[in-house]
Amino acid sequence: MSKTDSLPDITLIAGPTASGKSRLALDMALATDGIIINADSQQLYADLDVLSARPPREDEAQAPHRLYGVVDAAEAWSVGKWSEAALAEIADAKAQGRHAIVVGGTGLYFNALVKGLAEIPEVPLETRDAVQAEYETIGEAAFRAILREVDPTAEAAIFPSDRQRLVRALSVHRASGRSLTEWKADTRPLLSPDQWRGIIVEPDRQALYDNCDRRVDIMIDTGAVEEVRALMARNLDSGLPAMKAVGVREIAAWLAGEMDRDTAITAMKQATRNYAKRQLTWFRNQQAEWPRHRP
Repeated sequence: MSKTDSLPDITLIAGPTASGKSRLALDMALATDGIIINADSQQLYADLDVLSARPPREDEAQAPHRLYGVVDAAEAWSVGKWSEAALAEIADAKAQGRHAIVVGGTGLYFNALVKGLAEIPEVPLETRDAVQAEYETIGEAAFRAILREVDPTAEAAIFPSDRQRLVRALSVHRASGRSLTEWKADTRPLLSPDQWRGIIVEPDRQALYDNCDRRVDIMIDTGAVEEVRALMARNLDSGLPAMKAVGVREIAAWLAGEMDRDTAITAMKQATRNYAKRQLTWFRNQQAEWPRHRP
């Protein structure tokens, strides 16, 4: 690929963790004088440098990288907040006459760009707290049955044990009288179709899982334990996005003496593989028409 190739303004590169998408983005940036914009919800956080597998500093020195490590773990960025920041970076790249390369594994971010971001009204705190208490009282199965009655599409799309999204979906209905699915149906893409092209990085499944395992070993050897120790020392709310990053729970349990080192690493590898599998499923369902890059 050369800078003279005919390209849209923006390339979107999506894929599961440990798939090699950051390397593809860097190669493209070097070939097109591009600017790389992060679309991974965990790589936003400065406190998750190792655990989020942020691109190494030598890669960041070769091409501009935006929206990496820009958020403190005490903050919770929504899809809307990321979209606003990403659009600003895309506009800045365009103003410089440079190609924007948006890369990451957070499917909701890509959906916001190419399918739209719903303008859902803010849910009052008292409503959210009441729904949260209801979930804790009746449990997930009964809660899902209630949500299914008012928003079956949302209920079916939410992964097991994702309390935050379940509570969010029912809270929106309780607060607005309208389902989350209905609000999302009134969306427009943030990018026009002629502005972008999309690529899904989709390695062989076993190769991907092997990469996940190797990545965990590297993380353990290069500071992941110290990152989690620092996070735990801050006594942050366990519901914050940074505290839900893959590996935080497992290493925290190890540090607390609740499991030994080998058990924690094995659990972290399994959680990483599970995460990669969920990402693969998302992109196959949501971006089925995007061309596949198979490293």
